[in-house]
Amino acid sequence: MQKDNTDKMASMKISKLMITMGIPMILSMMLQAVYNIVDSAFVGRIKGTGEASLNALTLAFPVQMLIVAVGIGTGVGLGALLSKSLGQNNIDKADRVAGTGIFLGIIIWLLCVLFGVFGVKPYINSQTNDVYVAKLATEYLQICCIVSFGMILFGIFEKMLQSMGNSLYSTIAQITGAVVNIVLDPVMIFSMNLGVKGAAYATVTGQIVSLIIAVIFHYKKDKAINKSIKYIRPSKPIIKEIYKIGVPAIIAQALMSVMTYGLNIILGKISNSAVTAYGLYYKVQQFVLFAAFGLRDAITPIVSFSHGMQNKKRINEGIKCGIIYTAIIMIAGTVLLETLAGALAKMFGIGTDTGRMYISAMRIISAGFVFAGANIAFQGVFQALDGGMESLIVSVLRQIVFVLPVAYLLSLPVRNDSGKIWLVWLTFIFAEGMSLIISLLFMKKIRKNVINNVKEADYYE
Repeated sequence: MQKDNTDKMASMKISKLMITMGIPMILSMMLQAVYNIVDSAFVGRIKGTGEASLNALTLAFPVQMLIVAVGIGTGVGLGALLSKSLGQNNIDKADRVAGTGIFLGIIIWLLCVLFGVFGVKPYINSQTNDVYVAKLATEYLQICCIVSFGMILFGIFEKMLQSMGNSLYSTIAQITGAVVNIVLDPVMIFSMNLGVKGAAYATVTGQIVSLIIAVIFHYKKDKAINKSIKYIRPSKPIIKEIYKIGVPAIIAQALMSVMTYGLNIILGKISNSAVTAYGLYYKVQQFVLFAAFGLRDAITPIVSFSHGMQNKKRINEGIKCGIIYTAIIMIAGTVLLETLAGALAKMFGIGTDTGRMYISAMRIISAGFVFAGANIAFQGVFQALDGGMESLIVSVLRQIVFVLPVAYLLSLPVRNDSGKIWLVWLTFIFAEGMSLIISLLFMKKIRKNVINNVKEADYYE
């Protein structure tokens, strides 16, 4: 790690450090949500087929999230291990970690290509009997899978930049890609008359642009590690360490896909409008939740670096600031979505029934954002302190155990009266609240077994 960035991680006041690192990461994660929101906003205005196209994007969305999950989860493991290695001044290991991460990104992309060719059609058909919607969804998702290398490898290079204190550069790359996507969406969807396929092409092009810029910044700014191609190869011990942290993170993110897929099936028993409404809400709420994920990505390296230094004071300060800042973000996000619910419905150009369901989801589910934010922040802390399993358990609870069974039961009376759709939306407040109780219990355990066993290291201050 560059000396100035090392000094910053080791000695800068935690509250300032988290803001300095967190803001670029928050912007970067929020911009990931922009891709799907922008696609949906333009696709919803396709003359004559807007709602069918939106439904298609909703059906494709779980796999898109799954790809993101594998990429981000691998990046989380890579970033945490890289930060810890640099905190310990183990430069040789840091070189091998970076090279192995790039190798893993390539392998993940090749697997996505295989799914794009052979798996997309049966996956889409498992969610709908509408032939036209299935056709649109299949076309969109195949492009996103086969040309997914931009998204996957960007996640790897992004985490390397962030781990070495160069968060600003990863954000520049993300912003540039998002702008490209926004510019190309109307061109490819309407001017070139490509429809849903145009939205897919615009998205992957933006992702490739982000990757190219991130690679350039990595080679110019990440001075601490050796970037020789000889390091881009598998290292079994390194892979094991990356995924010791990364697998729980992958599963945690992938559970979002499982949850959305399950809810698509549950809500499909009510109406296509219910599926579309939830899909649109989910994409919009990601703009807020991804901000929490961005701050989590600052919490994890800060706390992990402090753990590597064996500095109890900075560990505790990192946890405290992370929880407080996340709460502020989620309160602001709640106010924003509650205020703009109606305006956002108009932006997507959706029908009356779909719009009504979408607005009710926005107003009800967002009431539990503070609980959700606290869970996300605690998961970042758990990952930094070798609590990957605790992080995984919280994810399973808040996205599967406390969601799908409850949503199914609450959906039963709604099948005969869609006006009661608000019952299903209550599921999410319940799930986040129950999961937060578990998170607090895990935090108590980790504080006792990990943090309290760290020696004071005041000489870093």
